[in-house]
Amino acid sequence: MSSRKLLEQNGICPVATTIDLLSSKWKVLIMRDLLKGTRRYSELRTSVAGISQKMLTQSLREMTDDGLVIRKAFPVIPPKVEYHLSELGESMRPIINSMADWGSDYLDHHPEKRRVAMQPTPAQ
Repeated sequence: MSSRKLLEQNGICPVATTIDLLSSKWKVLIMRDLLKGTRRYSELRTSVAGISQKMLTQSLREMTDDGLVIRKAFPVIPPKVEYHLSELGESMRPIINSMADWGSDYLDHHPEKRRVAMQPTPAQ
């Protein structure tokens, strides 16, 4: 059972319920990446820049408990675990896409807010 604090209006207000399901920036970014397809834990750790191992594990556990994500563990050594969106998680695609569209429009109108992603330097 999760010890996370829920908004007082969760279960009453649909917006509060949605916010609680995506209660952190990390969950939204995990959803963004899982909308592209099945990912292994290590792939998510790499693609969600700045997330700690603890936060990724906690977020994935909560999202699995909430029915948004499906965790599939394979009985192999070393352990192999994959994550993908459930049908419920997939139903959030329009929400995440709308957030991406809004963010793009915002950055187009406020170019001073746009940051260049750090690219690895080629090995010489």
